Amino acid sequence: MSISIETRGQIKGYLEGFLRGLIEQHRAVTRRERLARAHQSRHSPKGELKPFHEAILPFEWLRASAFERSFSTRLGSTFEESARLIAAQRFVEVRRGYQTSGEISFAADAKIEEIIVRLQRTEPKEKPNFLRWIDEVLQARSEAIVRRRIVADLYLRDAEGREYFFEIKSPRPNKGQCLEVTQRLLRVHALRQARRPQVNAFYAMAYNPYGDDKKDYHHSIALRYLDIEHQVLLGKEFWDFLGGEGTYEDLLEIYEEVGRENADLIVEALLLGTD
Repeated sequence: MSISIETRGQIKGYLEGFLRGLIEQHRAVTRRERLARAHQSRHSPKGELKPFHEAILPFEWLRASAFERSFSTRLGSTFEESARLIAAQRFVEVRRGYQTSGEISFAADAKIEEIIVRLQRTEPKEKPNFLRWIDEVLQARSEAIVRRRIVADLYLRDAEGREYFFEIKSPRPNKGQCLEVTQRLLRVHALRQARRPQVNAFYAMAYNPYGDDKKDYHHSIALRYLDIEHQVLLGKEFWDFLGGEGTYEDLLEIYEEVGRENADLIVEALLLGTD
């Protein structure tokens, strides 16, 4: 199984709505508004003011540039919704933003923190080993307990009752993101008090920026702080897990189709449009 005709239509409709919404958002900013802002006293806590850029560059180019930045920032949400729609073909329960909370032993919670501290060492004594970390956490027991809550980007449950928790994040994470995701994934196992295959927690990357094969992936920070083999589902591996062999290629085809069919709209609205 890959992507059914019905799911294909749902994904395409969602992507078209996403794209058109962004276009309208940036199309609404008129040249008059830009010039008015340029002559006002402005303040940007993030240091994003570029008065000379705005004064000399064509407004349509600036609008298109702003659209591209916004598109890149928000594209991740389309991966989550596409994943939900695809997974709904095969799994009994599929939810985005899945929240769960419960009690875990203080010892297990402390073990997770210890693992994170070990990972942060400048000169590591061990390579990341996610399966061993799970065992360490589950073996840590104490009378004292703490309450913890997790929110998974995507949650799945299959017909056999097996659970899957995904953090769908950047394929080029920084150190902090690697550590935070690892902490959350280990807390999943601590809360459920189960290891694989009953409970499965993964860092999912929607695409591989280095090539088609997992062996091509060489983002140094991720390789240093993540167990790529056991902790990460990367690109095609992730999508084909959700929908079956060929899902990754099918999904790329849908994105390409939406882009092709809306290319004229983007050009007219952002580059050729008038205020």
